[in-house]
Amino acid sequence: METDAPSTALITNDIVVFGLIAATLGLIFWLASGPTPFWRKFFAWVPALLLCYFVPAIYNTAGLIDGSQGVVYNPIASRVLLPVALVLLTMTIDLRGVLRLGPKLLFVFCMGTLGIALGAIVSFQLFEWLKPDVVAGDVWKGMAALAGSWIGGGANMVAVRELYGVDATLFGQFAVVDVAVANLWMATLLFLAGRAATIDARSGADTRAIDEMKARLEAYEAANARIPTLTDLMVILGVGFGIVGLAHAVATPLAAWFAAHVPNAARFSLDSSFVWVVVGSTVAGLLLSFTPVRRLENAGMARIGSACLYFLIASIGMQMDFLHLADRPWLLLLGAVWMLVHILVLWGAARLVRAPLFYFAIGSQGNIGAAASAPVVAAAFHPTLAPVGVLLGTVGYATGTLVAYGIGQILRMMAGA
Repeated sequence: METDAPSTALITNDIVVFGLIAATLGLIFWLASGPTPFWRKFFAWVPALLLCYFVPAIYNTAGLIDGSQGVVYNPIASRVLLPVALVLLTMTIDLRGVLRLGPKLLFVFCMGTLGIALGAIVSFQLFEWLKPDVVAGDVWKGMAALAGSWIGGGANMVAVRELYGVDATLFGQFAVVDVAVANLWMATLLFLAGRAATIDARSGADTRAIDEMKARLEAYEAANARIPTLTDLMVILGVGFGIVGLAHAVATPLAAWFAAHVPNAARFSLDSSFVWVVVGSTVAGLLLSFTPVRRLENAGMARIGSACLYFLIASIGMQMDFLHLADRPWLLLLGAVWMLVHILVLWGAARLVRAPLFYFAIGSQGNIGAAASAPVVAAAFHPTLAPVGVLLGTVGYATGTLVAYGIGQILRMMAGA
């Protein structure tokens, strides 16, 4: 985003800033791969995602770059890479495969999504009663963005951030809440995974469906994985950027039509062309997931989408100022209350259908961790179950933005905005 004030940053050339961000991401992911024992231990505690936010924020805070100026974030990252990530990640969804997972698992997963929605409402209302300043102002916007992450993933969080225009510092504060609360819960689930057999035996859960699932997934993975060719990569990029170009072409006249013919269109951001870019990219990706194009996932389509997403995350991070990140420590408690509501709703649903601990864990991480960490939790129960985490996690890519947008509208009304 550009301002009229001259920049005082050391680096003002957009191409240099772009290269710096790209090199930083490359270094972070190389170190996260564990080239030495020190870095393996370091990244066991510090998620790479957090560094993707914070290292560019250090650049901005120290005056090396000025994240409020230039074109790296807008339009390159937010208007191009974000919708490309949504297209590519949404195309990986195998809805037929998700349905084959069985009604119990799908029920628990959906109740996990409901728990996120209820948690947002309950935690907002509770703090409005007990400590109103915590949820004052535009905090509802940050909560909507966090709902996008906890229902879908990073791409959805950033998409909602754009839809509601969440301030970069507020977004950074909720990114801290996201990482701190979600990672603590994931660590708890990983601890419980080692005791799954004992817990399931005590609760009387039926685990037969899990055994059948393991055999089916092992056969599919062995038959479909392949090394990507240059043609694969060019087709993936062509589809992703082509759809985004079409979405931008349609979004502007569509937003103008809504602004002219639909009352209160501005209240629900329907007069924003970017809203329709996000919706169009997500819907197009979802429709293509029913076609043979989805097979490009076997060549790494989701990895390319994730690369776009991480560059976007870094470009958001470079707008943060660390000096303001500690202004609202109470947000961590709000996030903890929110997560507790999600856990209680999910636990009640699992008890209702006598679901095994695996369903409870993946029903939660399929929402909270999405395709990034849900496979990790699934694999903790058994390595062949990792694709189940991927399947459920990718569902959030299709629903996370729209559901979080709806949650944001509810929170906006609660805040009187």
